[in-house]
Amino acid sequence: MPRGSGFLAFPDFRGLTRKLVLWNLGTFFALLLLGVASRTAAQTILSWTALVPPFVLHGRIWQLFTYSFVHGGASDILNTAFQLLSLWFLGSFLESNHGSRWLGEIYFLSVLGAGIAAIALYFALPGGVGILTGCYGGLFGLLIAFGVLYGDMQFMLFPLPMMIKAKYLVAVYLLISLAMLFSDQRFFAFAQLGGALFGYIYIKMAPRRGFAFAGSERFYSLRNSYYRWKRRRAARKFEVYMRKQNRDVHFDKDGRYIDPDRDPNDRRWMN
Repeated sequence: MPRGSGFLAFPDFRGLTRKLVLWNLGTFFALLLLGVASRTAAQTILSWTALVPPFVLHGRIWQLFTYSFVHGGASDILNTAFQLLSLWFLGSFLESNHGSRWLGEIYFLSVLGAGIAAIALYFALPGGVGILTGCYGGLFGLLIAFGVLYGDMQFMLFPLPMMIKAKYLVAVYLLISLAMLFSDQRFFAFAQLGGALFGYIYIKMAPRRGFAFAGSERFYSLRNSYYRWKRRRAARKFEVYMRKQNRDVHFDKDGRYIDPDRDPNDRRWMN
């Protein structure tokens, strides 16, 4: 929790962060209730939405993203609650400082990175992989962004009454994942590190406000350049036409009409 906020203060619950949390929460309870009604139907949906490396390699590409909205059953409720609380705190903070588009880009790129890492491990250890579920891949991307961009910000290490800098907290999480590589949880740990790697790559390569914003700026810049070119072209044609009518009219380099009866240094009248 940031220093200076209330002891039990919670961040805003809005924007893309709220949608991600509610989508995850909705799918969790939907599968939980479906499992009570028909365990077979729940298992079928899980096999189509969770990330199973052999299935992805056989065409179920959507699993590279859908797995992040699928969580375990009632036995996994505490782990799911921890993931969604972490998503709320990290996502809300980053979204308030960088915007929804930026948050969506780094989150889903990290989700994709975790999925790719899981598939890469499948090729390396075909017998040592499992089914990937949960949003830890996206969370680790957000965690890396938090540590890199706000590394010196201090937080309370709940429930302990002590403060810790963000970069040290991130280092602790990464060390835990590295240690898990030598356990039977290596599949999930490797996926988490893949999400962290892709999150780090995004931070280093993406424009300040994200690829979507930079792309839209580039699009509108090209569109405006085209319109300015059309205006200059129309102005030149009009000058030629007026000369044929024995009248001289002039436009500036941007295609705006120059009134001969006005002061050429007075540009307030130009549109």
